[in-house]
Amino acid sequence: MSPPAADLPVIAATAAAQEDLAAEGGTLSQIEEVINSVFNPVAEVTSKFIFAEVSVFGVAFPWIVAWLVIAGAIFTAYFGLIQLRGFKTAVDLVRGKYADKSDPGEVSHFRALTAAVSGTVGLGNIAGVAVAVTIGGPGATFWMIVAGLLGMCTKFVECTLGVKYRDHHPDGSVSGGPMQYLRKGLVERFGQRGSGVGKVLAAGAAVMILFFGIAGGNMFQANQSFAQLRSVTGGETGLLGSDGAATVFGLVLAGVVALVIIGGIKSIAAVTARLVPSMAVLYVGACLVVVLANLRHVPGAIGEIVGGAFAPKGVAGGAVGVLIIGFQRAAFSNEAGLGSAPIAHSAVKTRHPVTEGFVALLEPFIDTVVICTMTALTIVIASTPSWEAAREAVAKGEPTPDGVTLTSDAFATVLPWFPYVLTVAVILFAVSTILTWAYYGEKAWTHLLGRSKTSVYTYKFIVCAFVVIGSVLTLGSVLDFADAVLFVLALINIIGLYLMAPIVKRELADFRQKLRDRELTKTG
Repeated sequence: MSPPAADLPVIAATAAAQEDLAAEGGTLSQIEEVINSVFNPVAEVTSKFIFAEVSVFGVAFPWIVAWLVIAGAIFTAYFGLIQLRGFKTAVDLVRGKYADKSDPGEVSHFRALTAAVSGTVGLGNIAGVAVAVTIGGPGATFWMIVAGLLGMCTKFVECTLGVKYRDHHPDGSVSGGPMQYLRKGLVERFGQRGSGVGKVLAAGAAVMILFFGIAGGNMFQANQSFAQLRSVTGGETGLLGSDGAATVFGLVLAGVVALVIIGGIKSIAAVTARLVPSMAVLYVGACLVVVLANLRHVPGAIGEIVGGAFAPKGVAGGAVGVLIIGFQRAAFSNEAGLGSAPIAHSAVKTRHPVTEGFVALLEPFIDTVVICTMTALTIVIASTPSWEAAREAVAKGEPTPDGVTLTSDAFATVLPWFPYVLTVAVILFAVSTILTWAYYGEKAWTHLLGRSKTSVYTYKFIVCAFVVIGSVLTLGSVLDFADAVLFVLALINIIGLYLMAPIVKRELADFRQKLRDRELTKTG
């Protein structure tokens, strides 16, 4: 996903380059100034609230990160380490065990998982992790893993609710997510007393998801994928350095997105079912090449990661500071607790909501425990001069360099053409994220404005238009606001999760009883 205000240094270099390019274009520069003049004041106020920091043992800690991580810890205790005890069941479900073709829904467990993963795995896993290990040192990786493991349980809770309270439409499609379970679940839990509150919270959730789905979920991805592509083709003096290149890139990308999103979740899931495994294999494979080429340094790197978690070498304010950096990166990467993933998971074919809860807990494992960790390990093992220089610069109080560049340099230590592999990975991550967030936004749009064909196609046109805009403009202010709005959703969603956790526990007990009674049998 796109990074929040706390991670804006990641896009600083790109933003500067985009400003220079826009200045050359005249008209583009004027458009950019108008947009920024509108969003700057709003973004500043919103970001100060959402990403406000509290002091923990003298170290600044964004309260929204604490809100997400504490929820993961509470749910982990409440459900008895379900992310560990239920891991095998989750894998069995993804492989098609217990599946029945007659089950209601639109897509398989595997395709629901890949659709949701495509929304979380993005540039943040590449650039954001590089920033984390630069500021917090290698030890930040350890705490990313811990936060990822806790987030697995939060995903279990929210995606179980997403399936349980989804709406089934006459055309066979389904709609699920916080818009549905906040509205229906609070009524089931508290009767009519929860009706009014549930409707208000559901509408608020829809507005937050809609804004990010149209803006941040696609504009940032388009912006950064073009920046990386231009970087490896010679920068501003290269093939894509001329004014207008970004527009052409945006139009091509928008065309690809349009071809997929017109088909709805089935089309999106079909593409991501191939794209997500491919890009994961591509990126993790590239990381493994760097690791294997420096195999003798692996034990030392692991030692730095574990040791640095408790005896840090970063500049983040001691052990607590490193913990905060790791938690922050993981929470912002895997989206556990934001209520976005249940929208994709709700399309699954199943009669038992908790089965998708099991499948969903794999999502933070893939996103954070595997992909974020591989990025960090690659950077630490390669230990490039640019990374060491970046750490020294940060220690002196200078701005954090572009995270993509640091990761790219780590790949280049093995083979000079590895940055091109990274470029392919970035573009694949961007496309998959845009597709999934387009679907999330569509569900929010239809919740608010109806499901007529005119309404849906209007939304899809707007999404594609913003892909083009995102490729051209400098989006720092817009993204500040979009990310801040997205994390307001965490406030709404997690309150609902706390209130409805007993319902999820009841669903879990019912599923386990059916397994014991052999009412459910493996199909493969």
